[in-house]
Amino acid sequence: MLTKLNTLAGCLVLCSFFSCTDKKSDKSAVHDETQWGEYLGGADRNHYSSLDQIDTANAKNLAVAWEYHTGDSGQMQCNPIIIDTVLYAITANNAAFAVNAATGKKIWTSKIAGSATGNVNRGVTYWSDGDDKRILYTYGSWLTALNASTGEVISSFGDSGKVSLKAGLGDRVTDKYVGSTTPGTVFEDLIIMPIRVDESEGAAPGYIQAFNIRTGKLAWVFRTIPFPGEKGYETWPADAHKDLNIGGANNWAGMSIDRERGVLFVPTGSASFDFYGGGRKGNNEPANSLIALDAKTGKYKWHYQTVHHDLWDRDLPAPPNLVHVKHEGKDVEAVAQITKSGFVFLFDRETGKPLFPIEEKSFPASTVPGEWTSPTQPIPSLPKPFSRQEISEADISNIAKNREELVKIFRGANKRLYDPLALDKDAVILPGADGGGEWGGAAADPQGILYVNASEMAWLFGLAKNTEADVNSDLTEGNVIYNKFCVACHGGDRKGNALSGYPSLLDVGKRLKREDVSKIVSNGKGMMPGFVQIKPEEKQALIDFLFEEEKKEGGSAIARLSPKPAADAKKIRTSAVADTASSSIAGSSTKSPYRFKGYKKFLDSRGYPAISPPWGTLSAIDLNTGELLWTKTLGEYKELSAEGITPTGAENYGGPVVTAGGVLFIAATKDGMFRAYNKRTGELLFEKELPAAGFATPSTYSVNGKQYVVLACGGTKLGTKKGDSYIAFALP
Repeated sequence: MLTKLNTLAGCLVLCSFFSCTDKKSDKSAVHDETQWGEYLGGADRNHYSSLDQIDTANAKNLAVAWEYHTGDSGQMQCNPIIIDTVLYAITANNAAFAVNAATGKKIWTSKIAGSATGNVNRGVTYWSDGDDKRILYTYGSWLTALNASTGEVISSFGDSGKVSLKAGLGDRVTDKYVGSTTPGTVFEDLIIMPIRVDESEGAAPGYIQAFNIRTGKLAWVFRTIPFPGEKGYETWPADAHKDLNIGGANNWAGMSIDRERGVLFVPTGSASFDFYGGGRKGNNEPANSLIALDAKTGKYKWHYQTVHHDLWDRDLPAPPNLVHVKHEGKDVEAVAQITKSGFVFLFDRETGKPLFPIEEKSFPASTVPGEWTSPTQPIPSLPKPFSRQEISEADISNIAKNREELVKIFRGANKRLYDPLALDKDAVILPGADGGGEWGGAAADPQGILYVNASEMAWLFGLAKNTEADVNSDLTEGNVIYNKFCVACHGGDRKGNALSGYPSLLDVGKRLKREDVSKIVSNGKGMMPGFVQIKPEEKQALIDFLFEEEKKEGGSAIARLSPKPAADAKKIRTSAVADTASSSIAGSSTKSPYRFKGYKKFLDSRGYPAISPPWGTLSAIDLNTGELLWTKTLGEYKELSAEGITPTGAENYGGPVVTAGGVLFIAATKDGMFRAYNKRTGELLFEKELPAAGFATPSTYSVNGKQYVVLACGGTKLGTKKGDSYIAFALP
């Protein structure tokens, strides 16, 4: 029988490790303990449930209760919601669906025309007023509203059921990529939307937008690239808000909300271009900041910037946790923000004052001509970091077959925390581009204990000159377009890096038709954004280049989209590409003089991390004291375990869930396992291999007195096999 802890004695039995009880109420949202009514479990984004049927004594008995196959194989990062015994989620191809939460039997699937963009979507938002019950979710650049009972589009919402996520971004975004991977946040009749923009020069601005849920009308906009008179304006060039080369500072990770206060907490990412900031000199506030806004109006309350003038893609990667802590003898309603770099920033929710001292420490200046770097960066004294941030030569992997080569690379690289990117050497970024902390976020108990998983993977970042060489060379138009938009991920040799998540394009004609490539370029796929700014003639030239180079590599010849022969492929001095190469814009005379050399993991010759284990961890942090309670290795490479090399840990995506039963549930790892831990000690209680890796955060709920834990199993990241199912576990 499901119970809540209602007595002090019961609390002491269950929570002897902690100083207070799991019964402590969450004042920022109203919860029905049987449901999982919002993204990550509630408005506080704490991934917490007061259910306790599954506990530390019986978790070892968990078994599969049901499995639902969506039919859309591929990457799924969705955290399902459960309302009134119905589970709502998203397929790999962006179709919303509903199933019976006790059986997995399908109720409806909504496949909106044009919705199969292939972009990752992490869930849906539910809203109701009497009999008016709605599911809101995004596809492409659109927010849509569905009838929660039938899956049918609500035509009175916006324009025939949809509104553009570009609505409040001004007139500079017509040809820019805007999407959303994370569910919106509800306050009364508003839904406030996170958006995703691209990382390159010329990205869309990342303004925060609120829409009326009933009508779809734009309600308010908060500008994260400030206009004159707005907070942070002095930390940018004077005309930054007009500069078409400057964008980003967006919230893509989602938000949390204190509904009693009416305060929205918004973490933002870096300004674009991510890796060179010579055109955006200054700290660039409130990029890379936690911002508190009035949820009803969007009015600014406070912010704190966690990285000044970001040059490392240190976006704030997850919604903050709204927590209760005991600080200096007082109960404090606080907000905790995890970061890619492994720091946790902890603030008073009302004032934005840090609960522990944050020191502005000095770091090296950039050696790149034209770059500007902040002389200091904010470093929290507490809480303790949950990931390594610097390593020595001794930390280069001892199991690597090519260790001497790796040591040589390490010796020649910049390697300290916040070392700037350079032209003549790589910078070792640890944690890497995917954290540390990531979009899966952290779980938090009512006692103020934070649980967070981390990848400990070093990456190699660097810059290269953007010169006129391309313009004056014999490169085809398509090759130059490739170098501008594709080379950072897929490499100059087009081989990509499957271990980093970037597929090879050498054999693209064997796998895809030209029209398929065209759709992917425009709409994006998985974590790849769409490049809507590429003009039709440029896209044709890019596809010509990929498929003609494919034939040179022995690939299959595919019918062209247009009758223009490959022999007519123009050299770079065409007007379209010349305009791309050197456009004149307000506030900036030229494009960036540098380009990012690409997302490159620091790997050994066998494809394993070049640094010593652990490569994945799970930690518990006491936010009351700032101290680490425990850290465990998370995940394994089974082939290395067979060789006796264990434990190593593994890269992981997706977060944990914690319960009043004392159990922490997590999948997330490359090894494709689902695990349960004792949340007090970190002891492993249960593990089972999934049908495909579960790169998503689980949900837990109860139907008819039975507790379930459910998660998406889509695989495909990190070279794992594909899957198409949602799988639920329960006690027999």
